[in-house]
Amino acid sequence: MNGSDRVVGVLGRGVVDADAPQVLADDLGLTRGDGCFDALRVVKGAGRVRLDHEDAHLARFARSAALLDMDPIDLPAWRALIDETVAAWPGTREGFCKVIWTRGPEYAPGDHVGLVLVGRTPPSGVPLRVATLTTGRPSDAFADAPWLLGGVKTLSYGVNVAAKREAARRGADDVLFVSADGYLLEGPTSALIVARDGVLSTTPVEGTGILSSVTAAVIAAQAAEHGLEFRHRLMIPEELHVADGAWLVSAIRGVCPIIEVDGAGINLHAQATETLTRWAGFAD
Repeated sequence: MNGSDRVVGVLGRGVVDADAPQVLADDLGLTRGDGCFDALRVVKGAGRVRLDHEDAHLARFARSAALLDMDPIDLPAWRALIDETVAAWPGTREGFCKVIWTRGPEYAPGDHVGLVLVGRTPPSGVPLRVATLTTGRPSDAFADAPWLLGGVKTLSYGVNVAAKREAARRGADDVLFVSADGYLLEGPTSALIVARDGVLSTTPVEGTGILSSVTAAVIAAQAAEHGLEFRHRLMIPEELHVADGAWLVSAIRGVCPIIEVDGAGINLHAQATETLTRWAGFAD
């Protein structure tokens, strides 16, 4: 994206030149991934702007900062910067709003650095061929190890993007992580939902270290309203091949049906995909 496609805001300064550098070369968020971020969907058009599930995303953002022992998130200041940055974005229809909180410079210590980036998104709801890749850790690796930062949306995403490169080498579109003891976890940037016999299931957060998904939580709440059971449980890869449908869901890409796992096709439940897409707020 060039400067005309995105807008950048800096906490304490407001909207700035999107093509100008905003952090120092020794910023710990840049050099060590020491910081956190979150991202939410922007829907703009007909004179209206909607920020999907802003409260939930900012609550997760504040929790990530707290677990990193960073300065507390000043929610009113962040909301004001988000509103200013989104208002300055010239795009229409759908975009993303990413909030970033870094530790700041290492060798000339100063304040944390807060950034808001708003830009356009790729198409949502794209069907996915996924490759299963091991994390090398058991499903309960994070239960007694808070220093592993399970459930924290840190800036350290090297493993996530490396996994996606490996998926591409295998001819797949995305990754589904599997624990060393054989349980399904999540995608690099998404949560897993599986449907079988009228029940929806997703991976539990406790012990697994996966991120608590705002989109999965929204779908779970909608399921409860419609009298549909939604479970948090450990699942094995073989379940995908007997499921009625499976999806990777996120705040930016929406509800993406999984159509293939490690080269083998799985069921595509078109009606359930339509329902989950509507429940997640991505339907027109």
